[in-house]
Amino acid sequence: MVSNNLLRKQVVSEVKKRRLIFFTVILLGFIYLAISLIFGDMGLLRYVELNKKKAHLERQVKEMEKENEQLRSEIKSLKEDPFYKEKHAREEFGLARPDEYIFRYDDR
Repeated sequence: MVSNNLLRKQVVSEVKKRRLIFFTVILLGFIYLAISLIFGDMGLLRYVELNKKKAHLERQVKEMEKENEQLRSEIKSLKEDPFYKEKHAREEFGLARPDEYIFRYDDR
């Protein structure tokens, strides 16, 4: 009977060791998966970084679209509005009509 009881304790001890090893492996697997999901190439941190970059690029696209619309409007005005053409020529290039004089004052 003592031998049977000793054998039973050894079996129970082996079962406990196997369970401990099994749960340790499972736990380490979950830890590895969690670390990969957070810090990996396609992890959470990379996702957040890419979302910020996407938002920044979308803002740049909107700004460029707005600037393009302003330039289109200016081109249309230059093509169609003679007063705007004259204003642009006077301000940008310092042009004047033949009977006009231009006075410039330098801020020194």
